[in-house]
Amino acid sequence: MTARRVAVVTGAARGIGEAIAEALGRSGAAVVVNYRSSAREAEEVVAKLDEISNAIAIQADVSVYGEAEMLIDKTLAHFGRIDILVNNAGIVRPAKLLDMTPQDWHDVLTINLTSCFNCSKAAMDHMVSNKYGRIINISSTYGQTGSYGQTNYCAAKAGIIGFTKALALETAKSNITVNAIAPGLVETEMASSVPEKIAARIIERTPIGRLAKPAEIASLAAYLASDEASYITGQVIGVNGGLYM
Repeated sequence: MTARRVAVVTGAARGIGEAIAEALGRSGAAVVVNYRSSAREAEEVVAKLDEISNAIAIQADVSVYGEAEMLIDKTLAHFGRIDILVNNAGIVRPAKLLDMTPQDWHDVLTINLTSCFNCSKAAMDHMVSNKYGRIINISSTYGQTGSYGQTNYCAAKAGIIGFTKALALETAKSNITVNAIAPGLVETEMASSVPEKIAARIIERTPIGRLAKPAEIASLAAYLASDEASYITGQVIGVNGGLYM
């Protein structure tokens, strides 16, 4: 990757997004650290990235199209281009369907899935005009297998897989690749909300016998964002320790 590449990472103030932002910075990209409400954490990520690359933080709720559009517009105004988009923003609202509220369903689908449409749509004109782009969507193993008490999350993550494959078909002739990463359970703040007994069961069912580390997701994202990955598109790559094969 050359230093001229510019990457936008949504939900990059912590967890997987933070790790991906750092990996892209180390690879030579300028990085936009997007956040919705974690301003202090986002600025800390920028401070770390400034030691190795060029980074700025931009606040935007990417579940809202106008704000996603503003995120891309501000990126273009500051850096003059966008080459890499990592759609990582996401939340969980676990509940059995009998107990799930319509708001729980709406929020998870909107923040996890609709945000992928919003940011990709907002960036598409520039990428097509530039004849270059790397779009990386963060799905989940549970979008492939299902997970008890997570119909909203699983539906959103499965939707990301379909979105990835369809968009990859549309953009291939413009030299824009679109891929998805499907992690298992990762050592993040979000994963810490999983009850200890359930986490232990997941680890027991995982052949490698542990949770993933954010850096293990990030290193794959950095590769998919590179010129070396130009022949990979429409793929869903699992990083799950063998939990789903």
